Amino acid sequence: MTVSADKHITLSQLQQRIKSVIEQGLPLPLWVVAEIAECKVNYSGHCYLELIEKAETTDSRATSSVPRAQARAVIWRSQYAMLSTYFESQTGSRLAAGMKILAKVTVSYHELYGLSLQITDLDPSYTLGEVERQKQLTISRLQADGVWECNREVEMPLLVQRLAVVSSATAAGYRDFCQELQLSPYAFRHELVEAVMQGAVAEESVCAALSAIAEREEEFDAVIIIRGGGSTSDLSCFNSYRICSYVAQFPLAVITGIGHDKDVSVADMVAHTPLKTPTAVAAWLDERMALLEGKIDEAAQLLTDMARAKTSAEQLRIERWAGYLRELSQQLCERHRSRMMLLHEQLRSAAERVIERESSRLQLATEVVEAHNPKSILSRGFAIVRIKGQATPSTDSVSSGDMIDIELTDGNLQAEVKQVIKNNDIQ
Repeated sequence: MTVSADKHITLSQLQQRIKSVIEQGLPLPLWVVAEIAECKVNYSGHCYLELIEKAETTDSRATSSVPRAQARAVIWRSQYAMLSTYFESQTGSRLAAGMKILAKVTVSYHELYGLSLQITDLDPSYTLGEVERQKQLTISRLQADGVWECNREVEMPLLVQRLAVVSSATAAGYRDFCQELQLSPYAFRHELVEAVMQGAVAEESVCAALSAIAEREEEFDAVIIIRGGGSTSDLSCFNSYRICSYVAQFPLAVITGIGHDKDVSVADMVAHTPLKTPTAVAAWLDERMALLEGKIDEAAQLLTDMARAKTSAEQLRIERWAGYLRELSQQLCERHRSRMMLLHEQLRSAAERVIERESSRLQLATEVVEAHNPKSILSRGFAIVRIKGQATPSTDSVSSGDMIDIELTDGNLQAEVKQVIKNNDIQ
């Protein structure tokens, strides 16, 4: 397609037309709400900013990082010193990335550099109000999720010695915490899980640190989030929904020591134990251990007193039982002694009766034996005849002419047998 020379314009002419349309369409300054994506002050004193507007998201767990609008802006040196000083005095913060501002701007268009906004005024009350609005929004979301009280309901161990610390290694607050803890007489073990504690990447960094600790939760007794003092905007990340949701639902008790005096962050509100400063956290840990030591001492003393009281009571009980046993044994011994005396008397009487009975029997036996004594028999006129020293009861062993010995009661006779007469021969 061929275009005639009178049908085209140059690029500069196009840029001039765009500039004219913009300047005619937006001749007056406008108040614009935007978030600072970048903020740089160059050597000449001019402040260059990148402003963005992020798309709204329905996901309450995170904030969208996708911009829906973006523009370059500048605060010229002639105004920057005044505006920045006033803004910082009102908000306690310098202009920084991640901060929402309400700025009065004029729109300009340059043929080489394109569209830009010149900031001529700032409303610090909007920034403060936006911080509070975001804070209240986070609180509402956490309460709606039902996690507002979760971390406060986590049981804090009786002995808190193994500590996971989320902080920046170079932060003065972390150094203060370590120095204070070193003065304690108790043995604490703390491990730093480093994180960026302010700025645009603070939210992601702190959440990553908490996630890393959660994977090793059995190694720690509690989690400590500490940061030194700072402005309201510097600490605004601790009002973010994502960090506060992590803290609220963390499986270990969370102790915060975020150094601010004027305000309380949402992270403090949902943490198990919120404290003002990192030094206050170390002092609280030391005091808790001292209190526990005192309770142990009290318990030991109480146990000693109870043991002594129990020992004394048991001693009295033993003494009472000993007295009872002595009395009982004496009664038992007396009873058995009486019984033994009775048995002794009965045994003596029985023995006497047995002896008397046996004596009578012995007397009778003696009389029987005496009656059968050969001498008694001889005294009644009988005699014992012996042949060759052997008594003979029968005539069968005696022959005529034998010499016999005859024993009488008062002596012996020797005789010669003249004749043997048997009982049958007498008949």
